[in-house]
Amino acid sequence: MAKKFNRRNNFKRKSTLPEHRINAFIKVPEIRLVGNNFKEISKVAGKELEPGVFPTAKALEYATKMEMDLVEISPKASPPVCKIIEYKKFLYEKKKKEKELKSKQVKVVVKEIRFGPNTDDHDFEFKLKHSKKFLEQGAKVKAYVQFKGRTIVFKDRGRDLLKRFVAELEGIGFPDYPPKMEDRRMHCTLSPKKMGKSKN
Repeated sequence: MAKKFNRRNNFKRKSTLPEHRINAFIKVPEIRLVGNNFKEISKVAGKELEPGVFPTAKALEYATKMEMDLVEISPKASPPVCKIIEYKKFLYEKKKKEKELKSKQVKVVVKEIRFGPNTDDHDFEFKLKHSKKFLEQGAKVKAYVQFKGRTIVFKDRGRDLLKRFVAELEGIGFPDYPPKMEDRRMHCTLSPKKMGKSKN
C-alpha cells in the first residue's frame, strides 16, 4: 500500500535542511578553500597550506580532523567557495549580525495631513498642532491640498496654504521639496529636523 503524502510532514522535513551545503552535501569534485584559520588547517594536513582550490574530499578530511564543518559560503562561484568552521557558531554569528543591522534600521513613518483650498484658520491650526506632534515624534508629514471639481482654479491658494504650513513648522521640520502638483492634488513632505539638515 502506497504511503499517503503528508504535506505538513514534508514541509517539516524540508525546513530542517541546513541553510548552506555542508560536509557530505557538497557534491562538487573541488572547492576553493578560504578563511583565516589556515595555520590550524596546515597542522592537521601536516604541511603548510594557503587559500586556494582543493579536492572536496581532501578539504572534508581536514574539517573532520579539526572536528569542524566544511561550509559552502558562495555556491555560485566556480569552484564554490568554502570555509572550515563550526557551522552552528557560524549561524549564530550570522543571525547576530542580521539582528544588529535590523535594529539599526530606522523605520520612517509618514503621516498624511489633508487640506482643502478653502481650509479655514481653525481647521488649519488644528492640523498644524497634530503635525507638530508627529514631527516631534520623529515621523515625516506629508501635507496635501485636494482640489475637487471647480476648486482646481484655486491652485495659488493651495500653494500659499502649503507655504504657510511649512513656515509655521520651520523650527521643528524642513521640506524635502517645494509644493508640487500631481493630478488634482498639491503636496509637500516635511522631515523632522533631528533626522537631518534642511535641503536648500
